[in-house]
Amino acid sequence: MQSAAAAPPLVFLLLLLAFNFASLLDATTTTSAAAGENPFTPKAYVIRYWQKQVSNDLPKPSFLLGKASPLTAADYAAFSKLADQNSLSNHLPDFCTKANLLCFPDVGISLEKHSHDVNFATYLNQNFTNYGTNKGGGADSFTKYSENDNVIVDTFRRYSRGSTAHNDKFTVYATGSNVIDQRFNTYGTSANSGKGEFKNYNTQVNVPGLTFTSYSDSSNARKQTFTQYSQEANAGDQSFTSYGKNGNGVPNEFKSYGNSSNVVGSTFTNYVENGNAPKDTFTSYGTNGNVPENNFRTYATEANDPNESFKNYRDQSNVGDDSFKSYAKKSNAGKVDFLNYGQSFNEGTDKFSGYAQDAANPVKVDFKIYGVNNTFKDYQKEGVTFSSYVNDSSSVVKSLAAEGKKVNSWVVEPGKFFREQMLKSGTIMPMPDIHDKMPKRSFLPRVIVSKLPFSTAKLGEMKKLFHASDDSRIVKMMTDSLSDCERAPSPGEVKRCVASIEDMVDFATSVLGRNVVVRSTENIQGSKGNIMIGKVKGINGGKVTMSVSCHQSLYSYMIYYCHSVPKVRVYEADILDPKTKATINHGVAICHLDTSSWSPGHGAFIALGSKPGKIEVCHWIFENDMTWTIAD
Repeated sequence: MQSAAAAPPLVFLLLLLAFNFASLLDATTTTSAAAGENPFTPKAYVIRYWQKQVSNDLPKPSFLLGKASPLTAADYAAFSKLADQNSLSNHLPDFCTKANLLCFPDVGISLEKHSHDVNFATYLNQNFTNYGTNKGGGADSFTKYSENDNVIVDTFRRYSRGSTAHNDKFTVYATGSNVIDQRFNTYGTSANSGKGEFKNYNTQVNVPGLTFTSYSDSSNARKQTFTQYSQEANAGDQSFTSYGKNGNGVPNEFKSYGNSSNVVGSTFTNYVENGNAPKDTFTSYGTNGNVPENNFRTYATEANDPNESFKNYRDQSNVGDDSFKSYAKKSNAGKVDFLNYGQSFNEGTDKFSGYAQDAANPVKVDFKIYGVNNTFKDYQKEGVTFSSYVNDSSSVVKSLAAEGKKVNSWVVEPGKFFREQMLKSGTIMPMPDIHDKMPKRSFLPRVIVSKLPFSTAKLGEMKKLFHASDDSRIVKMMTDSLSDCERAPSPGEVKRCVASIEDMVDFATSVLGRNVVVRSTENIQGSKGNIMIGKVKGINGGKVTMSVSCHQSLYSYMIYYCHSVPKVRVYEADILDPKTKATINHGVAICHLDTSSWSPGHGAFIALGSKPGKIEVCHWIFENDMTWTIAD
């Protein structure tokens, strides 16, 4: 028998590997056990990677580790293999569920045409084809449609098409939901009389995506009503294409359209084009909106005897960009009326082109109380009346005050931006809403995410992976994220989009070195109320320092936009209840000392006054956002 000393080289190597693996497993198990993790999960790997790349033993932020991939070791291996084979798309529902991703469900089984009245009390994520087509009389009703859900995909095709005297009613449509992708194709097309009604449509929705195609086209005397359309919504886009085109005597009414919404874009194309005696009313359209973008193209073009009315359009809204093109162009007789257009005191850009141009039997055009910073080109010179036209914001403020109206102060939320001198013990100041309003998602392991397409050049592959049609909401999500991630950095900025915690650690340490720490506001207490500043600590002794701030981007898996900008100071501060003086939060704020490259229309200058480069601007780090700095 040979001694161990004389063992063959291969046997010795195997014994050595076994010993090293056992030692590694023991160390890994000890580390992961302390973290309560299986040592072979993606989250356990993140913890080990962090310990290897960061030179200190400071606590790791629980909110960030909580976003690590929840995949088990077995699922991690299985999905990695599928990613290698470019076949994750074939297992998308399972992948999205187990990896905790934001995915839009595939459209459900079609509910075909029906022969009797239907009343849906609670309804979610289905596909309607030929619903109510050629129906005579009766009514179909939807109550609590897709209400209070997270990700909603609803598709209606050929809804009430060719019906006669048939009524449709939606009450509480997708109210309180999160990310929405809803489409109506050929809604009420060629319908004769009857009524379509929407109440509480997408109210208080985060990131709505709404599309109406061929809405009431070629219909006869069918009335459509929208009440509280996208009120108090956040971000998102809405589109009406071919609305009421070639209709006869079609009265359409919008009440409270996009009111009190934040950064919502609306597009109307071919609206009542070639219509006969259309009568449309918009009331409270985009009122109190923040950065609205509304576009009307070919509105009432070549219509016969139109009667169109806008009341309270963009009243008290903040900046934004609105455009009307070909409004009542080449129409015949009739009347188009704007009352109280854009009476905002923070200027936006409004453009009218081809307004009543080349109209026959001149259409009566009337503007009353017309707002700030607006441009008219190619409009009908005869029969046009402008009343109370103002061209500076102070006139608007005076007009509002004279009417006893409250001048809107929330357009830039109180406390969202503040000056550095406010960060002193005893200061009482407003705290903005620092809640994380993004849908909940997790990071993917770096091994998987590195195999997934993410570039404008690979948009087709991205759509295939996530089952996204060209006009779906998820494609807008994709293009917005790509735009942020692929844009050139601003002067002095260093930026990178990261889709794994490992990538975030790498970027932060590449900028700051290995002795780094993550700082974020501790909780959301004090949001939307007054707070008192307690003890304040300046990072790096209150001197100018380097930092890497990371903000979420809306995508199917977690992506953070991380960047470092020059000339900042970072502070930590105890946040107190101003009445009891009790500590309720521990906030982190960053002050930008160089604002010279910021836009003059930036919300900070609207809130604080001044201009780019003239003042420093500070803001709190919101929930689930963070800034990396060198550890003290």
